[in-house]
Amino acid sequence: MGYDSTVRVLIVEDEPKSAAYLRKGLCEHGYVADLAGNGEDGLYLARNSEYDLLILDVMLPQRDGWSVISELRRAGSETPVLFLTARDSVPDRVKGLDLGADDYLIKPFDLAELLARVRALIRRAAGVATNAVEIDDVSIDLRSRTVTWAGTAIPLTATEYRILEYLALHRGRVVSRTELYEHLRGENDDTLSNVMDVHVAGIRRKLGPDLISTKRGHGYCIED
Repeated sequence: MGYDSTVRVLIVEDEPKSAAYLRKGLCEHGYVADLAGNGEDGLYLARNSEYDLLILDVMLPQRDGWSVISELRRAGSETPVLFLTARDSVPDRVKGLDLGADDYLIKPFDLAELLARVRALIRRAAGVATNAVEIDDVSIDLRSRTVTWAGTAIPLTATEYRILEYLALHRGRVVSRTELYEHLRGENDDTLSNVMDVHVAGIRRKLGPDLISTKRGHGYCIED
């Protein structure tokens, strides 16, 4: 099975089967995915939790997707938003894009296309043009989730890869332990809370001690 990028995604979809299908597909490809079944809950979660991407249905109970994105953009949120809709008219697509959506996908859709669009939005938000992130002699393939060092494949554990990828996508910025933990965990997953340093140490053993720097009292950083 191939894997894509580890990011934290909020799915706002009121149809239970569609929501379960999306969440299952994303989780199988290495994403952390939360669900909201209506616009009000989606808006609350988006305002009060950190997400790397929102997958937002247009027609929702309580508050439609257009209203949700309007409120988020008005509040200054820059989180990428992928709209899902069965309404494929040009005016509807234009309305969503003008309100701040980053991409549109018409139902029904193929999961492979959705994953490709998700990857593109995450790369764009991180300022990465391709599926490969190069850091000196270290190369990270975001699509295959493989890492090489000076041309040699380096086996990382799933958690080590997820930490490395997140830090690489936020290269040049100090990422706190709290932020890293929040973006890598599921809603009910506490397994990372006390072992972050252990996983970072494992990455350093495999890819060199200088790749990830520790900022005492602040967090971790991959320098520019």
